[in-house]
Amino acid sequence: MLKADLRREALARRRELPPQELARRSEALWQQLRQAFPLQAWQWLHVFLPIPRQQEPDTWPLLRQLWAELPTLRIAVPVVQSDGQTLRHHHLTPETQLRTNRWGISEPVGAEEVQPAQLDAVLIPLLAFDETGHRVGYGKGFYDRFLLECRPDALRIGVGLEPPVPRILDVWEGDTRLHACLTPERVWRFT
Repeated sequence: MLKADLRREALARRRELPPQELARRSEALWQQLRQAFPLQAWQWLHVFLPIPRQQEPDTWPLLRQLWAELPTLRIAVPVVQSDGQTLRHHHLTPETQLRTNRWGISEPVGAEEVQPAQLDAVLIPLLAFDETGHRVGYGKGFYDRFLLECRPDALRIGVGLEPPVPRILDVWEGDTRLHACLTPERVWRFT
C-alpha cells in the first residue's frame, strides 16, 4: 500500500477506538517494551508525549512507571521548533513544567536540552509500519530528520496500535528504518 492510503486508513481506525480500548492497547505496548528491552541498562530513553486528538498511545502511564521503578533512567521528549520542521529534545522529570504547542503536544518549559547522540533508544510514534521495518507517520519527516542525528547504535523502536502491512510501496531513501516495533500483541524485530 501507499503511505497516503495507510495514513488515511490508520487515522480513521484510531478515531473509532473507544477510550478504554486505547488505554488497554497502550498498557499492552508498555508491557511489551518492559519485557523485550533492557531498560535498566539505558541511560537515556526518548519518549513521545501523546497527541490526545490523534488517539496516540498514552505514554504517561509508562513514564510514571519508569520514574518509580528506574530512577536512573533519564527521559528525553521532543520539542517542535518554531520553524515547524525540526525537533529539539529536553529532559522530562515528574517536576517538569509543560505547555501545549499549536499541534496539541505537551512540551517541557525550561528543561535541560538533550543531544540526540546521548540517546540509547527512541520510541517513535507511527500510524502504520511494514514487515521490513519501514513506517508511516504523519508525513512531516520530523522523526526521519531527528533519527539521522542519533548514534547508529541507538535503538529505533516504533510504537504501533496495529500489526504491520506486508509492504509499504512508496518507501524512499530518506526513510529511516526501525530496529523494532511494539504492537499490543508482540514485538516485531527487523534486521
